[in-house]
Order: sequence, then structure tokens, then C-alpha cells
Amino acid sequence: MAGRGARRRGRALAAVCALLLALAAPAGCGLVSGSPMSDGVRPGTVGRGLPLKGAQLTVTSKEFTENIILGQIMGLVFKAAGATVIDKTNIQGTIGAREAVRTGTADGMYEYTGTGWITHLGHTKPIPDVQKQWEAVRDADRRNGIVWLPQSRLNNTYALALNAANNRKYRVRTLSDVAALLKRDPGAVTLCVENEFATRNDGLPGMARAYGMDIPSGNIRKMTGGVVYTEASQGKSCTFGEVFTTDGRIRVMGLTVLDDDKHFFPNYNAAPEINAKALAKYPQIAEVLAPVTAALDNTVAQSLNRKVDVEGKDPHDVARKWLVDEGFIKVG
Repeated sequence: MAGRGARRRGRALAAVCALLLALAAPAGCGLVSGSPMSDGVRPGTVGRGLPLKGAQLTVTSKEFTENIILGQIMGLVFKAAGATVIDKTNIQGTIGAREAVRTGTADGMYEYTGTGWITHLGHTKPIPDVQKQWEAVRDADRRNGIVWLPQSRLNNTYALALNAANNRKYRVRTLSDVAALLKRDPGAVTLCVENEFATRNDGLPGMARAYGMDIPSGNIRKMTGGVVYTEASQGKSCTFGEVFTTDGRIRVMGLTVLDDDKHFFPNYNAAPEINAKALAKYPQIAEVLAPVTAALDNTVAQSLNRKVDVEGKDPHDVARKWLVDEGFIKVG
């Protein structure tokens, strides 16, 4: 999802990826030769006066649905504002996309604050306050030649969810409610989780400590991410499933996301991450992205992700339609 892979592996790959990206080598980091966006788009409420006319900008993204959509949104906004845009979205892995922006192989992408703080900057403890987390990442990443523009309300973080039948049965709204249920009825709290979530400090072990949950090992079932959603929606092999808060399957499968009332899980708010030299050359980037970023939240993300993951639509088409529907750009 937001690139929350193992930090040790990420740091080990970073130097290699940086070298490969500097040499424009596609192997290893997932970077492939991009192609220009050919859409006939023009300004709507953003890009009036073509503030990026004459600019050539390259956008990138990681390889998962939401981040690809966000990369397409960024590229289309740049194009509507007059830029020639090279599309290098869908790079494999967090490190490859990040290094593309850092080295200037790409000019910008949407990244997640928690990923920046923990994976890229090497910190172990997230900052609970959403704004302070963004400010800390912004300030720390300046030395790397990366500028973080203001973040969105889109927060793609971990959560637990359950289906409607179990929600009616147990009447839980928060993770504290789950902890209380576990003490009253240990057999009622069964979890379906991904293997990685089951071992991460910012996953199940840390959550259990934060909420005082002593979950029997037999109550925890490990599986792949897609199966987690299916099992949680059926509600038979597990009462609760680990989900990502912006996943489009949540609404389709009728799942209710529980509130992390102690704010344990890191904030993963999406924000434009821009190469500092590119922004210095084209400061108008900030103004054209600001209203679009401000419109992104979890409800929007779930809807856009659902159109790709459930309805099978193309991420580029989904991004363009949303921008047009919101009036940010026009076609033709």
C-alpha cells in the first residue's frame, strides 16, 4: 500500500537504486522509459493562464493502484497547466520511485508522510499529530533535495474492520472496544491479517501492546491481503480483518472500519513530493497542485480505488474523469 516495507531492506537497496536511476537503468528499481501524456486537456479551475507552459515534467508513482492514480492525477494537472508531461508511473517498490524524484529522474510523485518518516528517513516512532508528522518530514527531507508540499486528508493507514452482522452482534466502534471485548469474551476476537502485519511493530504486535490486548495465538490467522478482505466480509473464520483505510473494497464488501481511538497507527497522508530543483525552476507547481491535493480524502480514494480494483477501469481514465468531474481540468 503506502510502501511500508522493511526498513533494513529498503536502506540496503537505496544506494543501489540511486546508482541505477542515475544511470537511467530500468533494471532493479522498476524504472522504465516513459511516454508523453497525449490527452487533450486544458485548464478548469486549476492551470488558468497556463503557468507551466514550456515546462517538461516527469511524474512517477509506485506500482499499487492508489499511487498510480495519484501519479496520473499529478501528470494530468501539469499537462492542463501547459506542461509537456512524461509518464513514468508504476515503478516497482517504494525505493525506486523515491530515488527517481530525489535524483531528478522524475520531478514529482505523491508520497505518504509515514513512509517518508519511517521508511525513507529511518525513524522508528511515528508522530501522532497529522500536521506535525508532515512538518517533520518536510523539514527533514530538505537536505535530500526533496520538497513536501501541503498534504491531503487522504490517510492510507492500517485499521481493523468487520462485517455488518458481526458489527450488530458485538457493537464495537473502536479498538478500545475490541480490547474490552477480548477481556469479556476471548473467543469473539479472531483476526485475519497479512503475514507482515502480524510481525511489524507498527502492526499487530504494537497495536496489541498499545491497547492491552493479550490475543491468543490461535485467534490469529495469517493470509494474503486479498483473502483478508474476503474472510472479514464473510465473518466466519475471523471477526476482524486488517485493512487499509482507503481500499475500495471496504465499501463494496460492507465492512465497517474501527476507530483507532488511541492513535496508534502511523499517519500515512498523501502529499506531493517534488524534486527541489524542479520546484525552484517551476514554482507554479505548488499552486496548481494545492487545490487538487486539498480535495483528496479517504472517501475519494476509496471511490477511485474501487473503480480500478473492483470495476476493472484504467487508472489514467479514472484519474482524468475525477479531475473533470471536480472541474479542475477540462477535456477537448
